Amino acid sequence: MKLSFRIKLFIHLIAFFSVLFIGLGTYYYFDVGHQLYQEMSERARIQAEEISMIPALQKAVEQKDSNSIYSFMTDIARRSDASFIVIGDNNGKHLFHSASKNRIGTDLVGGDNQEVLKGKTITTIRKGGLGVSLRSKAPVFSADGDVIGIVSVGYLTSHLDRITLSKVIDLFVAAVLLMVALFIFSWFFTRSIKKQMFSLEPREIGLLVRQQQALMESIYEGVIAIDERSRIAVINRAAKRLLGLDTPSRLLRGLPLEDVIAHVPFFEPQMMLDKDTHDEICVFNQLTVIASRVRIMLEGRLQGWVITFRDRNDIDSMSMQLSQVKRYVDNLRIMRHEQLNRMSTLAGLLHMGHYEQALDYIHAQTEHAQELLDFLSERFSSPTLRGLLLGKCSRAQEKGVALSFDPACLMDRTFHTLDEAELISIIGNLLDNAIEATQRSEGPHAPVEVLIRLNARELIIEVADQGVGILPELRDHIFEPGFTTKRSGDHGIGLHLIANYVHLAGGMIEVADNDPRGTIFSLFIPDTQGTPRPVFLQGDTDYAT
Repeated sequence: MKLSFRIKLFIHLIAFFSVLFIGLGTYYYFDVGHQLYQEMSERARIQAEEISMIPALQKAVEQKDSNSIYSFMTDIARRSDASFIVIGDNNGKHLFHSASKNRIGTDLVGGDNQEVLKGKTITTIRKGGLGVSLRSKAPVFSADGDVIGIVSVGYLTSHLDRITLSKVIDLFVAAVLLMVALFIFSWFFTRSIKKQMFSLEPREIGLLVRQQQALMESIYEGVIAIDERSRIAVINRAAKRLLGLDTPSRLLRGLPLEDVIAHVPFFEPQMMLDKDTHDEICVFNQLTVIASRVRIMLEGRLQGWVITFRDRNDIDSMSMQLSQVKRYVDNLRIMRHEQLNRMSTLAGLLHMGHYEQALDYIHAQTEHAQELLDFLSERFSSPTLRGLLLGKCSRAQEKGVALSFDPACLMDRTFHTLDEAELISIIGNLLDNAIEATQRSEGPHAPVEVLIRLNARELIIEVADQGVGILPELRDHIFEPGFTTKRSGDHGIGLHLIANYVHLAGGMIEVADNDPRGTIFSLFIPDTQGTPRPVFLQGDTDYAT
């Protein structure tokens, strides 16, 4: 059975503090005992020297008057904390013993009197008549300076050991109380930690961290998490690859974001605080990306941001493929619908026997389609662009709207400033918006006029419709992501993409009212003629409206 984090913490605390207190208790026991022996040795020496210098005692010892010594020393022994006080003569015989009056006249026990009789004060631990004791002996001098006796003050070691043990017990009681308090504190502390860890065990948290790391590294998009001071907290492998970084992730953590990505308006502090953004085209370290930025809020406080981005070329490639497939499907559907209508008309004429009218109808339909195909083939060199325009003509016709191409249309060479996918996206979105705006207006529907011309200096794209138009107060917002005046469908991104593409290419957009109604979109994009494409940071160019 696996123990919980709290139980493990208790066991470790008990084991740690038990070992700690045992070690400290042992050290304290011996240290206290050593200090106590030193203190008692000094106390015994002082008492022995002070007693030996009492004149009355010196006189009684010189006369070997045991009765006088007994009456004199009894009161002193009662006031002393020593285990015993002994007075002996220069022959090593007892003259006084505080603990046993029967020892008077007997020999002093211990065999350590020689040094004292020579006039020295000594402190020893010896076994005496009462047991092993710590004792200090001082000589008693006569008026002539001769050693006439011995004063011995002693403390039984058993008494000293009891004093040491009582102090250790007091320390042990304090340690137990401290440990109980510590355990109570640790119980509430671990409960608080468990709440902060969402009641997860450390091993579960470790597993989540490893899973998060694996998840971050498996994401194809670049992901960077920054804190509230714009310092990198997390960066995945895809982000480093897209930004061209070889530095290990652990060395990038804590660095300011501007040390990794050159400053762009996408990372303006006020803009980041105001709102999140999704699928915005910008430039990170000379790489055009589609980026999103989301704030991280925890308990109502800003913790930082998560930034995701991906190479726009990858998106464009996929978008172009999907657009081509969608275009083929739409064209096939429109052609099928038109052919069914034509075949029904032709079948009716033949059924009624109007053979001449049927033949004329066939010639008229063929001539119109061939004229459009010849015009597009003559004016535009790109097969993709020709296919787009042909498909838009069919789609507009199906919705009851005609496309009218200006005779000045001409694009007979490759346009280097924009990728073909970007050019197709710009023209396709402009035509879709014009067709829908015209369809939403009251009939009869006027044709949508189209001009696409590439001269020596720039590409001019102009689409004019006589549809519902754009209110003046809305013109400043039509290029914002998600803004739309349409009532249904997935809208609000087409004009935003057009604006970003034109902006990054260094071009400009003009939006004007058409006469008598509707809107004219005019795009002017400089032709680089194969020179390196300039990089424009978002916010450097205004759109004319």
